[in-house]
Amino acid sequence: MLTALPDDREVVDDVGDIPDPVGEQALSPLPWVVRKHQDRVLLLLTKRCHVYCRYCFRRDHQPGAAEDPSPSEWAAMFRYARGSGAKEVILSGGDPLAISDTRLFEAIDSLRPDIPVVRIHTRAPITFPQRITARLVSELRARAPVWVLVHANHPVELSPPVRDALSRLVDAGIPVLNQAVLLRGLNDDENVLAELSEELVRLRVFPYYLHHTDAAPGNAAFRVSLDAGKALYERLRKRVSGIALPTYVIDPPDGTGKRVIGYGLP
Repeated sequence: MLTALPDDREVVDDVGDIPDPVGEQALSPLPWVVRKHQDRVLLLLTKRCHVYCRYCFRRDHQPGAAEDPSPSEWAAMFRYARGSGAKEVILSGGDPLAISDTRLFEAIDSLRPDIPVVRIHTRAPITFPQRITARLVSELRARAPVWVLVHANHPVELSPPVRDALSRLVDAGIPVLNQAVLLRGLNDDENVLAELSEELVRLRVFPYYLHHTDAAPGNAAFRVSLDAGKALYERLRKRVSGIALPTYVIDPPDGTGKRVIGYGLP
C-alpha cells in the first residue's frame, strides 16, 4: 500500500528532484524509443501499468498524452530497432504486460530474426499474477530466448499467487530475474532485503539488481542517502550467498547507464 497509493508529499518540491532522473529524454531517437547503449534498445510499448508505483519516474504523464503508440509510431519504433544493430531489445513501459497477448507476440515476432534476445521488464507477475496465463507462458517459451525481469521490493509481495506465477515462468524454462528498488521505510533494512533475496532464490528467481532510488519529482519520501545505501549493502553482502546478492547500482541523470556502487566502490 505504501508504494501504491498517492501521498500528499508527492506534490511538495524537493531540492533533490531531477525532472529526468535517469537521462532518457536526450537519448530518445524516436517517440517510445530509448537508446543508451550500442548493443541494446529499449522500447516503451505502453504507458499503462497495473499499479502506478509512487516512487517510479514514469508514474505520471501529461494530461491528454497518449497512453499507447499510434500505428505509425509502433511501426517506426520496431523498424528502428531492427535496423539498429542491437543484440537485445528491452520491452518496457508502463508495463508491457498491460497490453494484449496478441500485441505482445506481434512485438516480439516483429523483432526477429534481427534481434536475437528479447527482455520483458514487467511488474505484472507481482502486481497482477493472474496475467501470467498458461497461453502467455507457452507462447513466450516458443519465442525463446525471452528473458523476464520482474520487480519485487519486499518479501511480503511474494504471495502464493505471485509464487505460482513465477514458478510457471521458470518451469517453462524462461529465465526470470528480479530488480528491486531501495526504498526508505519499506526495505531499507538488511533483514528485509536478505529475506527477499533468499526467497527469490528459493523460487529460482535471480536477485539481479538493487537500484538506488531515482530522484524523481515527488518521491523524496522514499529516497535513501547513498552513504546509507552503501552501508546497508555492505551488511547485506555479509548476510547472503553470492547467488542471493543483487548488484547495487545507480542510474545517473547523465544517461550513461547503470553504475555499480557496491563492494566499497564510490
